[in-house]
Amino acid sequence: MAKKKAGDDTEVTTSSSNTTNILRAPAEELFAEEIEALIASDKHEKPASWRMSPRAVLTYICGGKAGNKEITPKYIGAPRLVEIAISTLVTDRALLLIGEPGTAKSWLSEHLAAAIHGDSTKVVQGTAGTTEEQIRYTWNYAMLIANGPSDGALIRSPVFRAMESGSIARFEEITRCASEVQDAMISLLSEKRLSIPELSKEVPAAKGFSVIATANTRDRGVNDMSAALKRRFNIVVLPSPATLEMEMDIVRRRVRDLSSSLDIKAALPTDEAIEKVVTIFRELRTGQTLDGKSKVKSPSGVLSTAEAISVLAGSMALAANFGTGSVSAEDLASSIQGAVVKDEDKDKTIFQEYVTNVLKKRGAEWRPLFNACSELLA
Repeated sequence: MAKKKAGDDTEVTTSSSNTTNILRAPAEELFAEEIEALIASDKHEKPASWRMSPRAVLTYICGGKAGNKEITPKYIGAPRLVEIAISTLVTDRALLLIGEPGTAKSWLSEHLAAAIHGDSTKVVQGTAGTTEEQIRYTWNYAMLIANGPSDGALIRSPVFRAMESGSIARFEEITRCASEVQDAMISLLSEKRLSIPELSKEVPAAKGFSVIATANTRDRGVNDMSAALKRRFNIVVLPSPATLEMEMDIVRRRVRDLSSSLDIKAALPTDEAIEKVVTIFRELRTGQTLDGKSKVKSPSGVLSTAEAISVLAGSMALAANFGTGSVSAEDLASSIQGAVVKDEDKDKTIFQEYVTNVLKKRGAEWRPLFNACSELLA
């Protein structure tokens, strides 16, 4: 595997295939130049098995400079929250990121793992179908039947591999797993050892091992974490963007990155288009207009920042393939309606009321979007 060094012109590759053919490369590949520049310029002490110091990790996440290299911000929000998250990973406690959908929990989790250990791919995706074996280990049953239990027949989970290598495992949407599956983490996080009775041995965690879990506050009631498991985590709550300007900045950056990654042949949305989408989503999400003068009904879907990014990327795809190459009001209206109207009867009525009672009363610059939305709802 060839890595790009600061000032080197060689390509970064992770395998024989070119990373440009990968739909979504991990953070450590996408930002390899920034990571290498930070490692090269880092003068601070590094914790055991970390590639860079906590201060350098903070610079990688929040942005700054590494020598002459500009480090782009990966998380736009309160730096203190990022400091708390990084400091947690220096200790023996695991980290739990909680927040509304679209508050960059998974994004922050991935970039923390990429910066600290250069590997964000040890991931357990929590679902109703996640089993305890996906957290601990399972077996190659052909080898197990042929030769009995052996180290070669053992299939290690991402958590197992993180324990062995002293790195970070990521546990996405932990509250979507059944309670007994969640509780399998308690002994791992307490004892920092994984027992394999079939081989009569225990695997101790190497220094640097930790877990970053994420939980969605909208799904908290699905399988709420036990008090015993919560005690093993340091909890950091990631808030929704505090201001319209902050959310616009996040959306602008992510849409630019996404369109480049997907190679969408359309002009980037204007600031005016981004402001309109973010304004509509914030108002429907909070149940009132931004000036606080009017109440509006909220639809059943979660109109998060991530949804706004998807709406604008979808609008670009419409413009590139079926439009003029520039995002139009019609492109925006189609994508917005698709995001808002999840339940056909209820959500369509709510959106229709919003268009009639709010968008219609706004200035001339909103008229094209109002007309496009009205035509779709007719």
